Amino acid sequence: MSKEERQRAILRIIRERSVATQEELAGLLAEAGFDVAQATVSRDIRELRLVKVATEDGGYRYAEPPAGPAADALGRAQRTFREFVVDVAFSGNLLVVKTLPGSAQVVAAALDELRLEGVIGTVGGDDAILVVLADGRTEPPPGVASRVYRTFLEWRGVTP
Repeated sequence: MSKEERQRAILRIIRERSVATQEELAGLLAEAGFDVAQATVSRDIRELRLVKVATEDGGYRYAEPPAGPAADALGRAQRTFREFVVDVAFSGNLLVVKTLPGSAQVVAAALDELRLEGVIGTVGGDDAILVVLADGRTEPPPGVASRVYRTFLEWRGVTP
């Protein structure tokens, strides 16, 4: 059976069942007639951009990322926020977005997809996302930050 058939089967399986591990998914694929190694399942999960989301019993399961055309990125982000975000706080140019356990990666991906002006980047953990905002500076502040910034630029081969 082809890769496309196998990946369609993976999507069908995770829609119909709560699958927590790659090993469990490989077993369900075997039951469906696909003889695959765990490494193949891992690649398929990465290619399908599957995410782990929290279940009501405190566990985790594989799920599809928010879907739809790129033009609907804002709608997906809003739905994702309504479903998973429990709090937002800020300090200076940093925002902390608290999510349900296991949901931060899904929310961070939705934020990244928006490419919001003023957002330098996001870092998603298990239940929290750090959103770094631009603060209007064109140069790093003096001190350690400036030295580290210039060092990183030099390592990239860029003249500060």
